[in-house]
Amino acid sequence: MIDHVIDLSDAPAALRVRLEQLVIEREGQPAVTVPLADIAVVILAHPQLSCTQAVLAGLAARGAALIVCDDRRLPAGLMLPLATHFAQTERIAAQARAARPVGKRCWQQVVRAKIRAQADLLMRLRGDDYGLTGLVGAVRSGDPANVEAQAARRYWPALFADDNFRRRHEAEDQNRLLNYGYAVLRAIVGRAVCAAGLHPSLGIHHHNRYDAFCLADDLMEPYRTVVDEAVVEYTAGLGSDAPLDRAAKQALLGALTGRYASAGESRSLFDWAGRTAASLARIFMKQDDRLFYPGGLRGVST
Repeated sequence: MIDHVIDLSDAPAALRVRLEQLVIEREGQPAVTVPLADIAVVILAHPQLSCTQAVLAGLAARGAALIVCDDRRLPAGLMLPLATHFAQTERIAAQARAARPVGKRCWQQVVRAKIRAQADLLMRLRGDDYGLTGLVGAVRSGDPANVEAQAARRYWPALFADDNFRRRHEAEDQNRLLNYGYAVLRAIVGRAVCAAGLHPSLGIHHHNRYDAFCLADDLMEPYRTVVDEAVVEYTAGLGSDAPLDRAAKQALLGALTGRYASAGESRSLFDWAGRTAASLARIFMKQDDRLFYPGGLRGVST
């Protein structure tokens, strides 16, 4: 598995399947083919794209995620495979009947891992964790005191060295790049959730009748700093109003498809997220009580 992320946003194209290959045809250019088994995520962003039913079915059958963008070419929808694990029925049943305290303890571990990752990133970028490390121990089961939000109020202004910065989905600043990066990350984690035999709609913390991917939203939280760091680095020389153009997307996709080291191991985000999802499945199956997250992730130069 090569884990290609294919972003189709620059030109009209027609997508079809031939001999287990995704065929991308553009007017006046040679067709491009990619083995379906090597694709992790496809992003449909250009308004003049067409694809056959065989493309959708072929991607789903091989565990790939499909992101559909709106007229601003920002991610608006996500399609994930339904069945990718041999014990899926058993695992989803265990997931559905998991007691509420189990979910609350898991969410405590998610929030602690997220704040640790934020503190680590601030130390590397700013030489100061802005007190985030001290907040980790204050996170209780279910995070009733909302320490996650307390950390965010310190984290975002420090991250961009801007006291006025706020995380707002509609803002025309670095938030545009964050939105794009998080959407791809959500697809990566959602794919891992399905591969682990879990249902992406059954979250441990996020619960929204209109959100089909609550569990992906939960588990991706500590991995967000990978996107955050990429956005900081990309906008450092371009300013807060850097456009979400081809160069920006390439920088973000490069970060999301790169390799990251932790505890002497070098893996892709697809692998790390897969280990996180698999650890949650073991919790639901009462085989473990610890949710796995890699500590101190560092990008590996290639």
